[in-house]
Amino acid sequence: MAETRAKVAELDPVWSRIITEAEEAIREEPLLGGLVHSSILHHPTIERALAYRISLKLASGEMSEQILREICDEAYASDDRLSLAARADIAAVYDRDPACHRLLQPLLFFKGFQAVQAHRVAHWLWLEGRRDLAYFLQARVSEVFGIDIHPAARIGKGIMIDHAHSIVIGETAVVGDNVSMLHSVTLGGTGKEEEDRHPKIGNGVLIGAGAKVLGNIRVGDCSRIAAGSVVLSDVPACKTVAGVPAKIVGDGGCDEPSRSMDQILRGVMGAE
Repeated sequence: MAETRAKVAELDPVWSRIITEAEEAIREEPLLGGLVHSSILHHPTIERALAYRISLKLASGEMSEQILREICDEAYASDDRLSLAARADIAAVYDRDPACHRLLQPLLFFKGFQAVQAHRVAHWLWLEGRRDLAYFLQARVSEVFGIDIHPAARIGKGIMIDHAHSIVIGETAVVGDNVSMLHSVTLGGTGKEEEDRHPKIGNGVLIGAGAKVLGNIRVGDCSRIAAGSVVLSDVPACKTVAGVPAKIVGDGGCDEPSRSMDQILRGVMGAE
């Protein structure tokens, strides 16, 4: 057993740590034993655990947990980028969310993380041409988590969505790597146009709560969008925008705002 654990730790340190944390959680709170065993300790890999957790959350009278689990297993087996992105997402949540104290928490409890992983499976289905099934997953994610991400939207790795209520991401939206956003963010269109119509978010961007980014515009790398802003035009890299409509009010505040999660507009024009 010890030899097996050592091998897992060497090959997959994230999963190894989650297993260790799961055992600690049961010792501290035995009433969680059933949940932790079924969701984590029962599974040999993080991919199997993710498939189980997604299927458990999204199952309904319309589609069984078993069918959903087979879909997820197929997705993870076909494209290892899904599980690599999940590991990066777990690390991002742990690093940026002060309410996250263990790597197992996003997997068990955080709907933002769970919804993004379900979207990754839906996006895989979309690319495979299985679009009705992708739409079904989108609908279930919206119903269960209150997060509506079109299955065609492209989401990078290392994503952290804090609180994750009322997130909307449209069909042609692109979200880069290491992006952080808070609740009630919309990446939407501006009308009924059918072509490329949604925002393109660069790497390392921080999007504050309630911000609306609308239209086929570009938000440059390592920029900040202040809470409650309505962004209707391009945002240069490493800048902070705020207001309705949003305007540049200063620099980004640090090298990578998405990691610092600093939303205070100190040192920018008009701020004290």
